[in-house]
Amino acid sequence: MDRIEWHDLPATTRAAVERHTGPVETAETAPHGVMSRLACTVHTPAGRAFIKGTRHDDPQAWVYRHEARVTRCAPLAPRMLWEADAGGWTLYGYQYIEGRHPDLTPGSDDLAPLLRTLTVVSQTAWPEELNKRPLHTRWTEFLPEDVPPGLQGRGLAHTDMSPHNMLITRGGELLLLDWALSCPAPTWADTALTVPRLISAGHTPEQAETVARQVSAYRAADPATVTTFARTVYAAWEDWERTRPMPHRAALTAAARTWATHREKGRARRARTPPLLDRPRRL
Repeated sequence: MDRIEWHDLPATTRAAVERHTGPVETAETAPHGVMSRLACTVHTPAGRAFIKGTRHDDPQAWVYRHEARVTRCAPLAPRMLWEADAGGWTLYGYQYIEGRHPDLTPGSDDLAPLLRTLTVVSQTAWPEELNKRPLHTRWTEFLPEDVPPGLQGRGLAHTDMSPHNMLITRGGELLLLDWALSCPAPTWADTALTVPRLISAGHTPEQAETVARQVSAYRAADPATVTTFARTVYAAWEDWERTRPMPHRAALTAAARTWATHREKGRARRARTPPLLDRPRRL
């Protein structure tokens, strides 16, 4: 999506924002993200705020409303501070977080706060007052007809586990940004969606799974259901890479393929292993 700069907004829209923030001295457009028509940090005498939003006639305008409502309930997320509606635009102001994106490579110190955040999110129920189709419905075309019950969870899931949607604060806490794609899902879904991100960052599938299993919800998940999930992630990402190509998608699709292949081979090995009572005893 083409970004608009702060100074290109209608004067009435900027004035509506400044009623919340005070006069904007400078504004910096966000370097990452592909969805928001406007996404910028504004500097004012009172401090900084992060602003995102779009025009009223944008077909995706509902996504911003959804995100604003979810962040009122989501743990470890920047708070929404205000909403401004003027000049044909709706903009949302969020708490500005000083931080950096995490390093997800093997051995990184940032893996510990990542696991703490994944654990907290896995323990959070979806706010049922928010009407949103669940993840297994979003992925209907990539799932088998009989969707396993384990994929029909009602936990709160972020579902876009890019490190660009994460910030490590000065206090060492990992916050999740951009909840636009959040929906009901299995409690372990965000942890599972982090596995291909870890693989893309240099982990082997075994290493990535070892990290993920430190989250109790993922560790307790049915292995066959997780394998179906991995296969579904790969199918969805491969389809999007082909039909909606973006520079970052090829590497992620390759990582998802590596994870799904690893899970499938593991299932095949388990199927070939005879039950304990049938195994030959050592003499």
